[in-house]
Amino acid sequence: MSNDNMDVEAIFGENVFNDATMQERLPKKTYQKLKETIRSGRDLDSTTADVVAHEMKEWAIEKGATHYTHWFQPLTGVTAEKHDAFISAPMESGKVLMSFSGKELIKGEPDASSFPSGGLRATFEARGYTAWDCTSPAFVRKDAAGATLCIPTAFCSYTGEALDQKTPLLRSMEAIGAQALRLIRLFGNNTSTRVTPSVGIEQEYFLIDRKNFLARKDLVYTGRTLIGAMPPKGQEMDDHYFGAIRERVAAFMRDVNEELWKLGVSAKTQHNEVAPAQHELAPIYAEANVAVDHNQLIMETLKKIANRHGLQCLLHEKPFRGVNGSGKHNNWSLVTNDGINLLDPGKTPHDNIQFILVLCCILKAVDEHSELLRESAADFGNDQRLGGDEAPPAIISVFLGDQLQDVLTQLINTGTATHSLAGQKLDTGVSTLPDFMKDATDRNRTSPFAFTGNKFEFRSVGSEDNVGEANIVINTIVAEAFADVCDELEKAEDFELAVHDMIKRLAREHQRIVFNGNGYAPEWAEEAKKRGLPIVQDMVDAIPALTSDSSVALFERFGVFTRSELESREEIEYEIYAKKSNIEARTMRDVIRKQIIPAVIRYTTALADSINAVRAAVDGDVSTQSEMLLEVSDLLSDTRVALAALEDATNEANEKGSQKERAICFRDKVVPAMEALRKPVDRLEMLVDKEIWPMPSYGDMIFEV
Repeated sequence: MSNDNMDVEAIFGENVFNDATMQERLPKKTYQKLKETIRSGRDLDSTTADVVAHEMKEWAIEKGATHYTHWFQPLTGVTAEKHDAFISAPMESGKVLMSFSGKELIKGEPDASSFPSGGLRATFEARGYTAWDCTSPAFVRKDAAGATLCIPTAFCSYTGEALDQKTPLLRSMEAIGAQALRLIRLFGNNTSTRVTPSVGIEQEYFLIDRKNFLARKDLVYTGRTLIGAMPPKGQEMDDHYFGAIRERVAAFMRDVNEELWKLGVSAKTQHNEVAPAQHELAPIYAEANVAVDHNQLIMETLKKIANRHGLQCLLHEKPFRGVNGSGKHNNWSLVTNDGINLLDPGKTPHDNIQFILVLCCILKAVDEHSELLRESAADFGNDQRLGGDEAPPAIISVFLGDQLQDVLTQLINTGTATHSLAGQKLDTGVSTLPDFMKDATDRNRTSPFAFTGNKFEFRSVGSEDNVGEANIVINTIVAEAFADVCDELEKAEDFELAVHDMIKRLAREHQRIVFNGNGYAPEWAEEAKKRGLPIVQDMVDAIPALTSDSSVALFERFGVFTRSELESREEIEYEIYAKKSNIEARTMRDVIRKQIIPAVIRYTTALADSINAVRAAVDGDVSTQSEMLLEVSDLLSDTRVALAALEDATNEANEKGSQKERAICFRDKVVPAMEALRKPVDRLEMLVDKEIWPMPSYGDMIFEV
């Protein structure tokens, strides 16, 4: 099919073993058993599994697949897979049979000791299991290796501990589903049978020419530029945001969309973002585990298709200093199986008591666990982005907007809400433009956790992160708030009076977490301190929230994490911070020692030769050249001193005993030493002849595509 005549309806989901395909291919009884298993959460019996596996294999082979893989999400931040062919032992004739059993569908066995486990698995304790997540459909992925049947799975150790993001995410979905059902039953809803977190994930990314990427070893090894001076123009003119998409990028986006649509990912929105070379893709909402799987597919597809176009997709949160970095906005809501959105306030929120209670529960959840929510977005790369005037601050707060803020104020001041602010007609002053009603509230892009109509948008997550962690936390903290409220209301003799008092109390107790102003303003930090809100500046300070007494009690209460699983994740995150810091420091030293310093020496040598030649020939004035030579030489000397200091700091950090001690030392000593080294090098880039400078500049990279 020509891309110029793409039939989206025809290709959408064509490579997914989705519900329509299952209805078509599975025997009716098998299909009904599988659907009942998905609805009830019970184990799939072996007979049904064998039938499903056979039909899935036949379908995949028709798509060209020769192999299958259990596709899972270990704690590396990326997906993992081991490919097995659909072949059994050769027969006497020398032929082979193509086979795939229910056991192979349901269970796989990767090496659990080779993935991050934070001490849960020793090197000699290698057994781990992948288990089919039948609520997330299998799909066939096609690439240079051919076609592969990918089966979304969870990954756990031999002793049952979660070694991935999927397992605790599914546990958290069950927790909030159960507690949300309790809550809506109190309001007389006896028809809905399931409540599921629904998530829409906006993905930001950069595109640069691949030849420039390969010429920058800092980008190759770390995903971001460790040195680089800003070009004369950056994003000051605001002309890239929502600007016309260039043809090369548009061709890339077209191919990304086609690939994702075939995989059942409902890629909907695409546009240029704020920074030059920065773009965004957003799909339609899906159930949380499917949305997380789809986001992993989106990131993989962006990188794969970029290579086909001679481009490189950069997912790092801050690949270029001086322009906006990339985030991943996590839009979260709760929806019943019959389509009721629990976060839809309706036209008169003050009358919607169930919504007001849900809202107050969320305020309670975020207020009581703000450090844990902040930790869920803590990432080594995100430290470069959070807190700047481009992303939510390091202070967790909730934006409600004028309408809900007014309702909350009424509740706090009088104990009851009697009215809701309504949207006004938009007056443009142009008679030919249509009249329409504005929303009752504006949006606030500086807020980490903002109500945006019928959902909350958690804006702090980094562009390279697996969003499973953030959704695990949101699901579980809200489940706890629902449970606490239901425990009290279910015992109430007068429900209406009890829920009224409950809402009033929650609004008063947790109003400090609500902030509708400018989160970038320095005054907000001072105000947050007065309110007693925690200010967590970086990943190292955020990590302890994982194993605080309140976090352990929270997660163990709902069976999402055990204490040992949380302790393992804490150890892994310290280790990741230390390892990534070490890689960056070593890369910076390597690039400067092997590329920058030799280039500067070549330039100063050429400059000195030029000075001598002018003096010898005409005895002319060489004061300007001499001043330049002196300035460059001084900066080169500063560079060598800073390089030695970075080496000392890195050695000191690597000699620390524990992962936590290493991480702290890298943050406190290595990161500042890298910053000190960058300063003279960036100044040198502005002085040394461009023909001699050994790598593409910022201008070359962000304005070339």
